[in-house]
Amino acid sequence: MQHPRYWINTNENGLYCEALDAYIDPVNPVHRAIITHGHADHARAGHGEVYATPETMAIMRIRYGEEHAEKQIELAYNDKIALNKGELIFKPAGHILGSAQAVIDHNDHRLVISGDYKRSYDPSCASFEVTPCDVFVTEATFGLPVFKHPPINQEVNKLLASLALFPDRCHLVGVYALGKCQRVILALRELGYSKPIYMHGALLKLCELYSSYGIELGNIVPVNDVENLKSLAGEIVLAPPSALNDRWSRKLPNVMTAMASGWMQIRARSKQRRAELPIIISDHCDWPELLQTIEEVNPQEVWVTHGREAALVHQAKLMGYEAKALSLIGRSEGNDDD
Repeated sequence: MQHPRYWINTNENGLYCEALDAYIDPVNPVHRAIITHGHADHARAGHGEVYATPETMAIMRIRYGEEHAEKQIELAYNDKIALNKGELIFKPAGHILGSAQAVIDHNDHRLVISGDYKRSYDPSCASFEVTPCDVFVTEATFGLPVFKHPPINQEVNKLLASLALFPDRCHLVGVYALGKCQRVILALRELGYSKPIYMHGALLKLCELYSSYGIELGNIVPVNDVENLKSLAGEIVLAPPSALNDRWSRKLPNVMTAMASGWMQIRARSKQRRAELPIIISDHCDWPELLQTIEEVNPQEVWVTHGREAALVHQAKLMGYEAKALSLIGRSEGNDDD
């Protein structure tokens, strides 16, 4: 039993590593779970043991409570732990705060499970670290050649240009609470936007968590603290996508609706969100970054967990790698982290 194909398999709970006797991002409660990051389709409550970075564990406590798992073992990047017959190390994945690749060593073979990851600039988390291995397990959320994400500053400048053009309109931006929200704020700050940024209450706790890890977001004001909502004309308000068109948003003055998501590259998705101003920002690799990563990791084999699996498997084979799809169930397509 040497090659990872003999100690990794999938079942109704997700991806199981026999060498560690653990599941990676399981979809059901299990006795031992390795969690790559805090998004809801990867991190769930109710496990026996959970292994995660300290940041991911903090996110899980916010979302699921202090007792989300019977035993919570925090493992910092590059620390090593022996589990069952193998060893586990976390390497940065560049996806969101605390996101990690699970590096598993067993019988002189190394398998790397990337989780969700990206390669583009993001000051809100540690950058993806290329880790040579025998088998590289990758996602393929944007695994088609049509997907090429623009630089984030270019997209956020669209928001600032609209604000200058329509100074009487409240610019309401839909952002996911974990990752996207903080990236948009940091991009605005780096582009020189120093005014307060107003925020729906559902986004506050995770922003506070980011700040507690030294990620400075500037002056954030809860919308609930604003006495006269008409004063938000000409201001930027961030809210969960679900709030863009509900009763809460109708209280805001002369709203310009924007949405920050990798899927905003697709016109139909933009219309679905009723976004007047689509802002293309993704926390996943686009097609060129997926291929770049495979080339840099240069494994013997590429396994694809979810997303546009067939296209990436085909391309990896053209690049000379053995490749296959794992077809994991329970992974979202843009509900929380796109």
